[in-house]
Amino acid sequence: MMWRYVMCFLPVMAAAEVEQGPKNADFVPAFDGQTRAAELPTTDLDVSVFASGLDFPWGIAPLPEGGFLVSERGGALQRVDADGRLIGAVSGLPEIEAIRQGGLLDVAVSPEFATDGLVYWTYSKPVRGGVALAAARGRLDGDALVEVEDIFVQAPATSAGQHFGSRIIPVDGGVWITTGDRGTPDLAQGNNTVGKVLWYDGADVSVWSTGHRNIQGAILRDGTLWTVEHGPRGGDELNRPEQGLNYGWPIISYGINYNGRDITGGEAVADGLEQPVYYWDPVIAPGGMGAYPSDADFVPWRGDLLVSSLRPGGVMRLQIDAGRVVGEERLLADVGRVRDVEVLANGDLLVLIDAPDADILRVRPVGGAGG
Repeated sequence: MMWRYVMCFLPVMAAAEVEQGPKNADFVPAFDGQTRAAELPTTDLDVSVFASGLDFPWGIAPLPEGGFLVSERGGALQRVDADGRLIGAVSGLPEIEAIRQGGLLDVAVSPEFATDGLVYWTYSKPVRGGVALAAARGRLDGDALVEVEDIFVQAPATSAGQHFGSRIIPVDGGVWITTGDRGTPDLAQGNNTVGKVLWYDGADVSVWSTGHRNIQGAILRDGTLWTVEHGPRGGDELNRPEQGLNYGWPIISYGINYNGRDITGGEAVADGLEQPVYYWDPVIAPGGMGAYPSDADFVPWRGDLLVSSLRPGGVMRLQIDAGRVVGEERLLADVGRVRDVEVLANGDLLVLIDAPDADILRVRPVGGAGG
């Protein structure tokens, strides 16, 4: 396929901390390294166009036989072959309300897809009282989804068009689902499924963790769930949610309101509420995330997290040691809004650009990064 982007970054001396711009709030981190980690050495990248012509792609799921399913926020689920050619949309999706930040959102396949053919997705569902975040599954039969059923419909519904979340991760034994606060912060602390990490065990949905604003990235790294969520004006968070714990929103936050006023009581730390592993101020407006294989050929990135950014754009590489972020590198700063990043088995990245008539980029680290 014709190359449209060619980038090569030469190694530079690492700065004391990654440059992020002026802070919005004056909070002091709860521990060293909780924000503005050390800037990592620059990585040389080969960047090419893998696929083109997608309309606001939101999520991507590799298929075992090769190729991918790609969700478009407007409501289409596209098939893309292993060479990046668009094959066409899959039929059989339920009715989708593509309102503001809503629409067809994440897509994933069963870990047993080769035998069960199950596809999972999240979407904004029109219901009485407004629109609800829903998670569904169906069996892919050729180019059609059959035996489609919702496994989760959020309550309460609302007419608001923002903060749906949401990522879905099917694993052996169940499914992770992340949700946002739907623009009503207090709901994140309520007895509901709004602003939560959820666990579906095959029969019922239960709350895993609470107090989340808008989780748009989630990944399993070495079997442990990591999430990334939007803060307000400052305070985007990386978390490692644990069962039964409360991550604070909107009681605590490292950000402020868009009008410059405090969030709730203007506190970032409170007893009984969990601290983020890492936070950004100013924000990166995170999308999806990936985990680099711990046995990958490109040694400098082994075990790192890769977080997509809608603003300022690009991808953030986070080096993790003992559960903490110890370094950050900002990649692909010139490609615009990135909605999701998929890490392939061979160590290449597929990067979804958030735009009409959008590209999916193939990104390969080839040198630098201290390696």
